[in-house]
Amino acid sequence: MRTILIVARKEIQEGLRNRWVLATTLLLAALALTLTFLGSAPTGQVGVRALDVVIVSLSSLTIFLLPLIALLISHDAIVGEMERGTMLLLLSYPVARWQVVLGKFVGHLAILTFATLVGYGAAAAALVATGAAIDPQSWAAFAAMVGSSVLLGAAFIAVGYLVSALVRERGTAAGIAIGIWLVFVLIYDMALLGVLVMDQGQTVTGAALNALLLLNPTDAYRLFNLTGSGNVSAFAGMAGVAQTATLSPPVLLAALAAWALVPLALAALAFSRREL
Repeated sequence: MRTILIVARKEIQEGLRNRWVLATTLLLAALALTLTFLGSAPTGQVGVRALDVVIVSLSSLTIFLLPLIALLISHDAIVGEMERGTMLLLLSYPVARWQVVLGKFVGHLAILTFATLVGYGAAAAALVATGAAIDPQSWAAFAAMVGSSVLLGAAFIAVGYLVSALVRERGTAAGIAIGIWLVFVLIYDMALLGVLVMDQGQTVTGAALNALLLLNPTDAYRLFNLTGSGNVSAFAGMAGVAQTATLSPPVLLAALAAWALVPLALAALAFSRREL
């Protein structure tokens, strides 16, 4: 455990030196504050709680931005150090390869968690400073959104590690990472919607649709946050989905956790079999 924490501290220090921590935190905070002040303005007229509006806005922001940030900080975690020659130096110490992968994962996840907590926490604090009335249910939904955002980031960090452990060049890893982001965030849902429209409910059953949704971590995240709370689902236009959905919040969280654990384990396995 001590070895893993040492590797994690090394990644955090590199993140501080390369301005990753500062840049990620400022970016999330700036966008979250912008969405908070712009999105909560009309809530007094339409009768929607201000924090529920923020949750819907930040959930949409998270789906597009957090996977991209996670892939950018993780895609060269292994192949980049191999190209620079620092991986050989690191492995000359009494440290196992799986400890290197896990330590790097903990370090990068700590960076992403810090940026998410500070950035989204600033949005909530700004909303409180305006005097908006916030009930406990909205706070619980906000906390669930922040926690699941960190879990979504962990999933894409793990996917980035798997890419980094399999390719031979940093440029290739970067290209594949961008492709993965495009597929999961943009292309997958459009393709799924097209299939459903053409199918007209003849072949794709409810169980098959649930399985297809769980195959995309961003869909699991979206369903968890936009259908988990009655107030949020009503404002997000997903009240009907919330009533008919057969995927419970624990199942969706388990899917996100699996998306983090399985690619991470595969990355550790691939790295352990790779020649330096």
